[in-house]
Amino acid sequence: MDRILELLGTVNEKYPEGSPEDEALRIAAVALLYVRDIQKLGEYREYFRKFYIPAIESVIVSRTFETRDAAEAWLANGTASEGALVRIAGQGFRVITERKGKGLMFLRTPLPEEMK
Repeated sequence: MDRILELLGTVNEKYPEGSPEDEALRIAAVALLYVRDIQKLGEYREYFRKFYIPAIESVIVSRTFETRDAAEAWLANGTASEGALVRIAGQGFRVITERKGKGLMFLRTPLPEEMK
């Protein structure tokens, strides 16, 4: 926290006193001090993590297939849409257009749980 406040002070030195930037940086610094003073840093850290790491929670797998053959059959039947994210035998794949534009194919796209 102290390092962040020091950094805000350093950045603030680049702006004239009373400027909109000066005011915004002061408000941010005081907000952080307030959170620390009321002993809510733990809650703030958790909020910050949820705010900046929502991608994992927002990844939605549209279909799950036990085998590659089952996934290929679904792809061939024409109901797949470009951009869909699917799970095949525990691995993530994105549906994309083939290079020659003659249909759809799977592109290996690791799911968040595969990255851990």
